[in-house]
Amino acid sequence: MSEKIKSEMISRRGVFSLLGIAAALGSVPATLLAVSDAEAQATTTSAPSGAQTGTQRRQERRTHRTERRQERRTHRTERRQARRTGRKERRTERRTGTKTPAQQ
Repeated sequence: MSEKIKSEMISRRGVFSLLGIAAALGSVPATLLAVSDAEAQATTTSAPSGAQTGTQRRQERRTHRTERRQERRTHRTERRQARRTGRKERRTERRTGTKTPAQQ
């Protein structure tokens, strides 16, 4: 009972090919009848004030991301320069034994 007769078995590939043929035969007459001379209409509705399109939102995100990145770089450079200046002042103080005017 568990054995299936080979003529009753059909593979997925066979099913898909049958569906493809059926779809092709069914859609050909419909496409020939559905052809019209209508042209696409341009959308004339503009977005309400305050609303942005997806492209505008994306561009705004990119701009903010670039600004934040540049701000991080600037702060990082300033911190690095402050560390270098501090090290230089401490080194000078150790070598000469005097304090700089900023440290007095």
